[in-house]
Amino acid sequence: MTEQTETTESSATPASQPTDAASGIISTAQAHAPVLDDAKPDITDAGSETDLTARTFADFGVEEEICQALADKGITHPFPIQALTLPIALRGQDIIGQAKTGTGKTLGFGIPLLMDTLGPGEEGWDEDPASGSPQALVILPTRELAKQVAEELAGAAAKRTVRIVQVYGGRAYEPQIEAIERGAEIVVGTPGRIIDLMDRRVLDLTHVTTVVLDEADEMLDLGFLPDVEKILSRTRSDRHTMLFSATMPGAVVALARRYMTKPTHIRAQDPGDDSMTVKTVQQVVYRTHALNKVEVLSRILQAEGRGRTIIFARTKRTAARVAEDLAARGFATAALHGDLGQGAREQALRAFRKGKVDVLVATDVAARGIDVDDVTHVINYQCPEDEKIYVHRIGRTGRAGGSGTAITFVDWDDVSRWRLISKALGLPIEEPVETYHTSDHLYADLSIPRDVTGKLPRSKRVLAGLDAEQIEDLGETGRRGRPRDDRGGRGRGRGRGRRSGSGRASGTDTSGSGRAASAQADKPRRKRNRRRTHGGRADS
Repeated sequence: MTEQTETTESSATPASQPTDAASGIISTAQAHAPVLDDAKPDITDAGSETDLTARTFADFGVEEEICQALADKGITHPFPIQALTLPIALRGQDIIGQAKTGTGKTLGFGIPLLMDTLGPGEEGWDEDPASGSPQALVILPTRELAKQVAEELAGAAAKRTVRIVQVYGGRAYEPQIEAIERGAEIVVGTPGRIIDLMDRRVLDLTHVTTVVLDEADEMLDLGFLPDVEKILSRTRSDRHTMLFSATMPGAVVALARRYMTKPTHIRAQDPGDDSMTVKTVQQVVYRTHALNKVEVLSRILQAEGRGRTIIFARTKRTAARVAEDLAARGFATAALHGDLGQGAREQALRAFRKGKVDVLVATDVAARGIDVDDVTHVINYQCPEDEKIYVHRIGRTGRAGGSGTAITFVDWDDVSRWRLISKALGLPIEEPVETYHTSDHLYADLSIPRDVTGKLPRSKRVLAGLDAEQIEDLGETGRRGRPRDDRGGRGRGRGRGRRSGSGRASGTDTSGSGRAASAQADKPRRKRNRRRTHGGRADS
């Protein structure tokens, strides 16, 4: 497999002013994605994936502590999107990054962000006017994604004293407020809760020099772009801005035009591959009857080699019902949907990641927030609304270069919807095959033993189950049983919390800075000069 990038810069424009000139390029062969205006490619890398990732992170100038922290996790060579992003981001240039979901974008922006951030006790921190205040901000559309990205950044910063705080709805305000007041270098959160904390005068963004907008197209779909613009207006005009998105709809392009200066557009893909889906994912589509879906599903879950599996449903009620039906058939199952409290949602994700359950039934709230490399199957219990939702759902498998299987059930009245999805993505499957739990091709397509039934044999019920994972009391906002506020819980706070002065807010500070600070006293730190750059030039 090979990777390709096309990058472009436009003429300089003030970051805070709208302009008709845009920079970047999207392959014109990809008809379903808009092409950015005035695109003039000045760098084209058509090298192989081996060429792009043969070097280590250290070869790109990544500092030793971050390299060692990544090596401790078995990460030494960058993925293509990371190899393409690092040289540009480390120069402080604005970036529009576009790559298929599951290709490793987080470290692409996370490493430059960490290298431009000073933590307590590091050389230059005491003299820095930003000391104790947020120096970097990462904005994401969902709670699950915010938690995932914060944890990945914390892993890369394990040997640093950088403090990373997560802020998102569904949790009590007080622990998040206390963590920010104790000092935070990096804030990762959802737009609604970020704005709440800004309005409460808890979160000061005047010292933020790096802003990352991740999954920008999803923020557009959820109606967050006005909130994002409000947040950006509170930051420095010469900030370093990185925007990442799987697709580039017009509103996201307009956002980039208005708030970025001379952005370089990086697009990593296989030459000759204009599809939005990963080649290593087997895609199967069946026309199924609503009354037979669970029977078909229970057989698929007994396929040879089936590991962790995510089942997507359109509605919260359907997700809950399917999870209950599968649990009654002996499968270790958890549900993840908006009617669950945040504690129950996090319990389900932890149980899934730890292998206590291997089937997660979710609504699209989870489509962007689950980063588990060994998901073998994704099943669309109900046909997705459009091609974007389809891409993000099946992107939960085949991650990090792995393989997977994506299965879509299409009801009779959804056949026309599927045809539109298939046409938009250039998929060869236009007519779903009529399928029942007795259909021979079901067993042949998915390597299902012919002797399985609609229930998991007791001898194979070996997982601990959801109840084996403890549910945390998070002091949640709102009430259980009511739709949760995925916009970050705006307007549901219980007042500003008191400054604690000591201790750590549970679930907010993920950097492990207490242990790292102790290590600082044991050995001298090398001098770290924080860069204040924009457009490749150091600030004076």
